[in-house]
Amino acid sequence: MSLLGRPPERDDAAPATSRPASGLLARADGGTAKVLWQIAEEVPVALMFNSEPFAVMMATPADLEDFAIGFALAERIVPDAGAIAGIIAMPVDNGFCIDIALREGVQPRAARRAIEGRSGCGLCGVEDIAEVVKPVRRVTRGFDLTEAAVHRAFEALPAHQPMNRLNHSVHAAAWCASGGHVLLAREDVGRHNALDKLIGALARQKIDPASGFVAMTSRCSFELVQKAAAAGIAYLATISAPTTLALRLAGEANIGLAVASREGIVFFG
Repeated sequence: MSLLGRPPERDDAAPATSRPASGLLARADGGTAKVLWQIAEEVPVALMFNSEPFAVMMATPADLEDFAIGFALAERIVPDAGAIAGIIAMPVDNGFCIDIALREGVQPRAARRAIEGRSGCGLCGVEDIAEVVKPVRRVTRGFDLTEAAVHRAFEALPAHQPMNRLNHSVHAAAWCASGGHVLLAREDVGRHNALDKLIGALARQKIDPASGFVAMTSRCSFELVQKAAAAGIAYLATISAPTTLALRLAGEANIGLAVASREGIVFFG
């Protein structure tokens, strides 16, 4: 059983995150050629609390303990990281299972999800529309985010994406110091999964979420804002524009949004 507070580890024994697949390239001149691509892994990951089934998410099978902790925190299933006593992640037929043990007297706050959550959407399995757009708590900003810091983060991010260098098809969520230096990154086929993994890594390393910002290789959707607010993250930088709902929730949560554009960095809030 892995305990919260043990530093996240990565090693060669980690599950494969991409696999080779052969294809046929059709050229514009009418010719063809065989190609070999690395294809991102996407598998069911069953999440359990105290050995009771809660949800099945589609995810890339890496940093699963970070994912479990981050999911529990970002979805407000537990009040804080201290409510988690331990985690067991294990392979099962066709996927993985993660059992999150809660401390005595702690019960999961949210109702379990009825069906799987697909990698492109963090909402699948939510049974009640009222569960979708949750009230967000206001966060405190500890510094002023600058254009130079956001540029520095996005320029450095590719060096922290080992999966994407192989398959060119996964998202990354990076934790950056206030000046833009990338300190930590997590990857997944789902943007919300990548953020869950990052939030879990921050909790395990006891990093103050007010001390930096998150940079992501995705659009800014509302569920990312909700997760950032739940974790106490005050700034979220993305490579494409937010939705109107993301903007509204960011305003309610006092989260500053930064978006990369051809003209420069656009700030909202």
